[in-house]
Amino acid sequence: ELNNKKFSKLCKETGIIGKLVTSTDIDIIFSKYKPKGGRTITIKEFTIILDELSGKRFPKKSGGDAKEAMRELVSGKAPGTKGTTKISKKGATDRLTDTSKYTGSHKERFGADGKGLGLEGREDVIEDDGY
Repeated sequence: ELNNKKFSKLCKETGIIGKLVTSTDIDIIFSKYKPKGGRTITIKEFTIILDELSGKRFPKKSGGDAKEAMRELVSGKAPGTKGTTKISKKGATDRLTDTSKYTGSHKERFGADGKGLGLEGREDVIEDDGY
């Protein structure tokens, strides 16, 4: 089952959305074929939508060729990871985590070796030694 967001993402990643087919077209046709009151489409409705979009996406091809071209466009595609967070290599991360550059009360939270002091570095520990 696909909801509208996942279906739109699939259309963008596979190249269905372009000059001839816009995201508005995708939203309209999704709403047209989803069940009343429902939010998702099944595989049967998905294939019907692809068949209808194929004529608009490939206007110079005949009906059967356009459907086949649309199937080739979608087949074997996995969800992409466009826009996901990547691990920081260098730059700001090294600078911000370099404890030798800390000043003021923040400097007191770290020992000479740069390791954090834990609770001792954050709170004034009262010594209860009797003097």
